[in-house]
Amino acid sequence: MARRRYYRDDWYYFPPSQPIEVEGGIKAKSQRGQIGKTWWAGRWIRALEAIMDSKRLARGRRYARKGQVLEINEQAGVITARVQGSRRTPYNVRIEITPLSDEEWDKVVEAMAEQALFAAKLLAGEMPPNIEEAFATAGVSLFPGRSKDLVTSCSCPDWANPCKHIAAVYFLLGERFDEDPFLLFRLRGRTKEQIMEALRAKRAAGAAVIAEPATPYEPEQTPAVESAPLEASLDRYWDLGEDLDDFRVTIAPPPVEAAVLKRLGAPPFWEGPQDFLSSLGAIYAAVTARAMEQAFGQNG
Repeated sequence: MARRRYYRDDWYYFPPSQPIEVEGGIKAKSQRGQIGKTWWAGRWIRALEAIMDSKRLARGRRYARKGQVLEINEQAGVITARVQGSRRTPYNVRIEITPLSDEEWDKVVEAMAEQALFAAKLLAGEMPPNIEEAFATAGVSLFPGRSKDLVTSCSCPDWANPCKHIAAVYFLLGERFDEDPFLLFRLRGRTKEQIMEALRAKRAAGAAVIAEPATPYEPEQTPAVESAPLEASLDRYWDLGEDLDDFRVTIAPPPVEAAVLKRLGAPPFWEGPQDFLSSLGAIYAAVTARAMEQAFGQNG
């Protein structure tokens, strides 16, 4: 390929070229607008936008949407991929994020353990909105914020790093984060199982050190209230008192479905052929639906 020796930001400039079209490539689900639905996918992509040339970034987005990425593989916290460019042989791409040290992860888990909602959200496959605060406590970031946080390479002749082929893979990873936020943790050096085990251990240790109060709590005695005999009010037994005229109940789904089940995990005695959470979660859902039907009717 002809190479023009124009310098831009200390890189060789390559004239735009048309990639060889392929069938069966991995196409971005979003064909316009932002790639990635969740806030953490958007945060991942903004990190790339901050360190990459805008024109190469735009071409990488087009590659992702056209399906020029042939495959993406994850192994030991490293992403490898093959991207079809303008040459016959696909280019080999490698993306690696600098992993956090054990000491840094200990500080992160310590900060995460202080908020019970973190464990519930993560077990539910969601990224807590303030998760970055836990990483900031350790003086690090979950998302790559500097060019040195990303170790990338591509076998294409473009001297720019990241190039458009790396960008294409990077965009598709954003969509994968939508489905599996723990992929980002794995790239930083910890699996979901390691994080949840550490969180449970931290919270269990915290519960064990809660000391008994020096003086046992004794509730205050409340004065007795005289009331009419039950027989005298049977005809008004189900009526609400005046104090409850303005009482209203709002039933809404919890922030995290089956949060307790997801946090505690399957019990040691579970030997069912199906996943414990799926089995018991279905029962809970059926009981909830039946209770709502009884309380509010079919359309309640």
